[in-house]
Amino acid sequence: MRKLLLLVLIFGFCFTIQAQKYSKEVLDSMSVIVENTQLKLAKSKTIKIMAVGDIMMGTDFPNNSYLPPDEKGPFDDVNSILTKADILFGNLEGTLTDEGENAKRCSDPSKCYSFRSPEYFGKYLEETGFDVMSIANNHIGDFGEIGIKNTSKTLEKHNIAYAGVFAQPSTIFEKNGIKYGFCAFAPNKDCIKIHNLTNAKKIVTELKEKVDIVIVSFHGGAEGSDHTHVPRKTERFYGEDRGDVYRFAHTLIDVGADIILGHGPHVSRAFEVYKNKFIAYSLGNFCTYSRFNLSGIKGYAPIAEIEINSDGDFIKGMLHSAKQIDEVYPFLDDKKRALKEIKQLTEKDFPESKLIFEDDGSFTQQKE
Repeated sequence: MRKLLLLVLIFGFCFTIQAQKYSKEVLDSMSVIVENTQLKLAKSKTIKIMAVGDIMMGTDFPNNSYLPPDEKGPFDDVNSILTKADILFGNLEGTLTDEGENAKRCSDPSKCYSFRSPEYFGKYLEETGFDVMSIANNHIGDFGEIGIKNTSKTLEKHNIAYAGVFAQPSTIFEKNGIKYGFCAFAPNKDCIKIHNLTNAKKIVTELKEKVDIVIVSFHGGAEGSDHTHVPRKTERFYGEDRGDVYRFAHTLIDVGADIILGHGPHVSRAFEVYKNKFIAYSLGNFCTYSRFNLSGIKGYAPIAEIEINSDGDFIKGMLHSAKQIDEVYPFLDDKKRALKEIKQLTEKDFPESKLIFEDDGSFTQQKE
């Protein structure tokens, strides 16, 4: 970066001193050289994308007893990992709003799973360094249009890109000289539909024309401990079509997506590398305080660290294992249970990817 700044200063000095000796065409050419040099230097680096699953930091619905104590931040015990990302992604499983009535029909509010996190919780996301979040899921509409609107405003206030609802199907943001496109999909009524592959392909294709890296998120697949495997077909849960996440991911990579990040089943699922692009089929629960069942594998909270090149191709990864217990925010898991779970799922569901996991969590693709 210092060399680049020096180069720009040198050209700027030349422009000032020698301006009368050069034609406008020559000066324009020199300017283009500077711009192209800057672009090439920005794109020569590798990119470290970190991704986590569902985030619901606490809710004041149906009452304040489901909010955490004030003295502890949600990500305090995992910030040492998360803050090392070039790009940090998560799924916001709920709303960030100080107003709005519950949009679900519930005779007993205590048994109604609607999530309304106070707007000030947005500061925790910004302080940890979240760059982009999906709001395409079955809880973004819990408090109606005002909930969606306030969530969007809160994320914007804290400089976090987002997408996945009708008002914002996709977004473009830039960081460290790299331009990213992001889009998110879900089977739910307030979201951009995971089932509409024609529309999804259109969104990704249009993004690809404008950006360097396209990140796609989906909320899909059946839920729970009995649904850890990727079945390579349409999944249904309580009668609802939750999409064919395998077909969805492959289709969008075929038209230009560089990395696919899944969530929705509330458990971890396998990783895959398809056409040199990385897919996480479910990152499970990550920071889901109080109202979630975190028993067994549902308490595993993986942090996927994915290194890609400037073309979006997978280079290598690191899987950091974290865990949740009841009303305790995520903490690093010395037993590395998330790693062991995802390793065995990947080996069984996608042996053709030839991903090799080491005991420290690092993983690479075995070369032919």
